[in-house]
Amino acid sequence: MTEVDVFISNYTLVDPEIYQLWIEGYTASEAVAILDKKGLGKQTGATLELIASDVLDHYRTYSLLEKLLNNPYKLKEQSAFQIEPETRLLLIEKYYEFDDDVVRELLGKKLSSKNRKDLDEVSDKTGKPLKSCRRQFDNIKRVYKTVEEIPGSIIENIRKSFYVSEELAKQYACIVFLSSIRFETSKKKLSTMQFSAWKKCCEAIMTHWTYKLIGPEYYDTEMDKEFLLELRELKILLDREKEHKQLVCVNLKPKLLQKSFTELDANFRKYTAAILTLASTLHRSRDMKNLFVEFSQILDLFKTGNWTTHDLQQFFSAYNSCALELDAIRNDPTLRTSWEKYMKVVGVCMVVMYAAP
Repeated sequence: MTEVDVFISNYTLVDPEIYQLWIEGYTASEAVAILDKKGLGKQTGATLELIASDVLDHYRTYSLLEKLLNNPYKLKEQSAFQIEPETRLLLIEKYYEFDDDVVRELLGKKLSSKNRKDLDEVSDKTGKPLKSCRRQFDNIKRVYKTVEEIPGSIIENIRKSFYVSEELAKQYACIVFLSSIRFETSKKKLSTMQFSAWKKCCEAIMTHWTYKLIGPEYYDTEMDKEFLLELRELKILLDREKEHKQLVCVNLKPKLLQKSFTELDANFRKYTAAILTLASTLHRSRDMKNLFVEFSQILDLFKTGNWTTHDLQQFFSAYNSCALELDAIRNDPTLRTSWEKYMKVVGVCMVVMYAAP
């Protein structure tokens, strides 16, 4: 009698392509049609019925896994599904990824049940399936609710809580930060800013303007109030306007297009007044919330002069460095530090926003 060795396993197979279609919110029948259009049947010799059966089997598995994906720690600790560590990380990372255009529509909106019911508009506007929009909305709300009260680095807190990559954690950190400070993001003036631009601006603000205290009780989603109050002292530069302008003009004359230099020479007072006035108001919460609206209004001054993005970048670099040469800034360590922190954010945000299509 022949002996036969039999091995039975509940090892969970994940097809990255089918999983991606499930993540994107396509129904099983839509996924089959997409795979058939890509020529999967011709490549593998499988019939359409066999492909459909396989897709349905995968979709059932992913639906069962979804409850665990809502709490990645449970996915890590569970024993019902045998999943390799690399596959588990793939499942989590893909599930928590989001579409920039969908998230852009969600920025500034309350993560309420009412707004979740209105995701049809987001779906229509972005062309993404409603199921995908709901997944992204729910994930953002889940991440926000989980980390909002945890002190320390928000990026590390997201990574530890959800086991996502550092890059994805940084993207979520931007969303949480925007929601925590309640920045105005929905004004028409800001409508051309894509999520990538918001991310660059938020990273600069979180790096330079939020609390960075040593110890377990700091929150890097909270603005450094002492620093914001110190910014009021920067108005001293208005009294040094002529000297500041001369240094900036000498620095930029060989670097700017003639038209931009002429605009700078004629409107320096207007530019510097707007930049310094903004600094003096940011200690007030309502003004901080309108930070990006204020940025856009300052940029309107440069747009009137048809500045190029490159010229604007040159301007902020010179404007910053030349101010540091003035006695009023150079001889006051506290004021110097405040100025450098302020301009690092202003320079980045202004150029990023100006370059927005």
